[in-house]
Amino acid sequence: MKPNYDDRRDNVEKLQDMVQNTLENIERAEETMAFASPEEREKIREKNHRREEAIEAMRAEIKDEARARERGYE
Repeated sequence: MKPNYDDRRDNVEKLQDMVQNTLENIERAEETMAFASPEEREKIREKNHRREEAIEAMRAEIKDEARARERGYE
């Protein structure tokens, strides 16, 4: 069996897509709050907070990957 090659060339783009998708999920969730019960609204707020934290982590990883790309993935 061949070892799995770590191809990092498109990591920045994949992460950027993930950030965009997560932002869209936040927006959709906020739109549903108009029809949600108070308990559901709180759950949505909590989930969106976790999504925002995930976005921060992804953006930090994008910066790391971009630096690694500039250095030739040393």
